[in-house]
Amino acid sequence: MNLANKLTILRIFLVPIFLFIIAIKVKYGNYIATAVFIIAALTDTLDGYIARSKNQITRFGKFMDPLADKLIVTAALISMVEMKKLPTWVVMIIVAREFAITGLRAIAASEGVVIAASKWGKLKTVTQIIAIVAALMELPYNDVLISLAVIITIISGVDYIIKNKKLLNPRE
Repeated sequence: MNLANKLTILRIFLVPIFLFIIAIKVKYGNYIATAVFIIAALTDTLDGYIARSKNQITRFGKFMDPLADKLIVTAALISMVEMKKLPTWVVMIIVAREFAITGLRAIAASEGVVIAASKWGKLKTVTQIIAIVAALMELPYNDVLISLAVIITIISGVDYIIKNKKLLNPRE
């Protein structure tokens, strides 16, 4: 197993650690949980860089990397609904987009097509991470950052669907 895949697995293991820290409500717990979330986000950037630069792209990584990303982001978002730091509709929009694009990618894979991450998709990830950190830390203007993340999430989803609409047309 290469280093990029080990970082992906580490990110998956950080999800229950993040959730545990949020759940136990200890002093400075939000700061510790935020640090765990940031470490997970950094491993996403690092594992992608390592996989591309060292030509270590694997089927495992192609499948598990996006799953690991979705797990940590979804865990944070759902936790913040429970903590009353985010409205449910925000989380539903973000999670619905993730399901939709994952479904689109599954359709594409069944046709032998790989849908690469787009610039909008990468921007979506960055804005979501920044917004989640801001909300966890209760930073000023975190509601503006959350709104921006939701808007970019929607634009990203629409962009993927438009660019790949031929995959959604039934074969004749």
